Amino acid sequence: MRRLEQLSAFALQFLSSFQVHSAPEVQLSVSTLIGKEIRFDGTRQEFFGGIPYAEPPVGPLRLKAPVAKSGIEVENGVFDAGEYGYSCIQPGIAEHTVSEDCLTVNVLRPAALPENASLPVMTYGGGFSTGTSSFYNGSAIVARSIARGTPIIYVSFNYRLGPLGFPQGSEAASRRYLNLGIKDQMMALEWVNKNIALFGGGSERVTIFGESAGGVMTTVLLLQPHISNLAVGAIIQSGAAAALPFFAPERNEKAWNTFVSSVPGCSSWVGTSFSMNCLRKANTSAILEGFREVYKNRQAREEFWFSPNVDGEGGLVPDLPSRLSTDIQLPFIAGTNLDEGGYYATLTMNKRIRDIVDKTYGPPTIPSAVMDDLMVLYPDDPFLGSPYGTGKETFGLSSGYKRMAAINGDLMFDSQRRMIMQHAANSSVKTFGYLFSCSLPIFPPQAGVPHASELPFIFGGLGIWEDHMNEASAAHWTLSERMLDYWISFATSLDPNDGLGHGRPIWPQYTPTSEVLLQFKCDNTTVVADDYRWEQIRYINSNADVFHH
Repeated sequence: MRRLEQLSAFALQFLSSFQVHSAPEVQLSVSTLIGKEIRFDGTRQEFFGGIPYAEPPVGPLRLKAPVAKSGIEVENGVFDAGEYGYSCIQPGIAEHTVSEDCLTVNVLRPAALPENASLPVMTYGGGFSTGTSSFYNGSAIVARSIARGTPIIYVSFNYRLGPLGFPQGSEAASRRYLNLGIKDQMMALEWVNKNIALFGGGSERVTIFGESAGGVMTTVLLLQPHISNLAVGAIIQSGAAAALPFFAPERNEKAWNTFVSSVPGCSSWVGTSFSMNCLRKANTSAILEGFREVYKNRQAREEFWFSPNVDGEGGLVPDLPSRLSTDIQLPFIAGTNLDEGGYYATLTMNKRIRDIVDKTYGPPTIPSAVMDDLMVLYPDDPFLGSPYGTGKETFGLSSGYKRMAAINGDLMFDSQRRMIMQHAANSSVKTFGYLFSCSLPIFPPQAGVPHASELPFIFGGLGIWEDHMNEASAAHWTLSERMLDYWISFATSLDPNDGLGHGRPIWPQYTPTSEVLLQFKCDNTTVVADDYRWEQIRYINSNADVFHH
């Protein structure tokens, strides 16, 4: 929940920065959308929020693929789009702010916008169980795009989470009700393709981007054969498709049964082929109670019980992503943070590491030879562990923490980022890689540069931490502007090197003969070879099937 608290703080900071002015309007079919004009960082922007892109997935539509919204039903033909819509139901945030009627899209644009503007479309993270579009306010991105003379439209949306977005088990498999949250994302993109011209955007200029779970989903979209009809490029922050192991839905039968048994009135349907019928009749409060119970006291493998699946022939993920990633055709940026794995490492003793890896990436059980090799490649030596560059320091923890953090980071993030970039480069797809290595004082020292720590640099959230920054704050703000310039340049030209905005180094393309990354440190940005932990990551990727990558 710490991450949700931080993102909520971002949202509060932005709200306090807004000055409200006259309301903008957009005609959408027979309805008039009334948005909100705001000022942010010296710019005028127009916000339209909570616009439904799909029918509410309740009652008979619960646990099914989304159905496109046929029209907005409002009195007098006027729809109030001045605020974000409800978040999709999830544990950990106030119940009055969540609803199953949550499949909405938000559009943020400069007040004076040229026609056919480029637009990045953001997918939030949260481990497929938490998150909402309102936590990722795009005002800093839009303001920077205006300042550098390349104005863009920022679009975000909600998708279903947890067991409603990613049903598990044999019943979901037999009925083909799988990967619903990704299908929500595809429908949101179809809405953008159909309607964004009404807001001044170009449907042929869409760049999809996402972080963490959003990065996983963005990569899954890149694997779709018809994605070029909906987007022209992508930015993947800390989450390639197989950042999590991909299993058939039957693997998580226990998770589904735990959820069903926790929904009042449905426990008698556990283990049958008709539990979904009961769930569709339950009210939202009962479903939310099931959510809360199933996410209590999760252990290692239960951390991502409800996440995307291999869904077989004709599905969105018909095979392991490692076997599909050679099909990526759109240009993209992909990167990771220096110490991704600490966020998911327990303060563990070494003897538990084998068990955690085995439970996370099995069944079947990880072959003993592979596990032995992994332990040799990641020895119990704090000097080699994560957070990297901290020597023998263990921060008062077991040395197993740094060892597990290193294993997690490479298994989940760095190996998969490198794999998709190598596959893309070998197919002559234009791609650019980065390594984010700037620490923030707000994080404890054992976290290093953890998962999600780049987000305030992209979404302008550094201001809430200025009291912690002291003399380093100027360097952090410069880095934020530099990263935004790269991101916006790519969104407008599919190349991060348009030369506009803040002075910055050329970002080289990642190629088979030049596997290089741009490293973002707090006080400098330099090109580095993508060869860290070469032997370890090569071993992981050579055993992609074992780790369900």
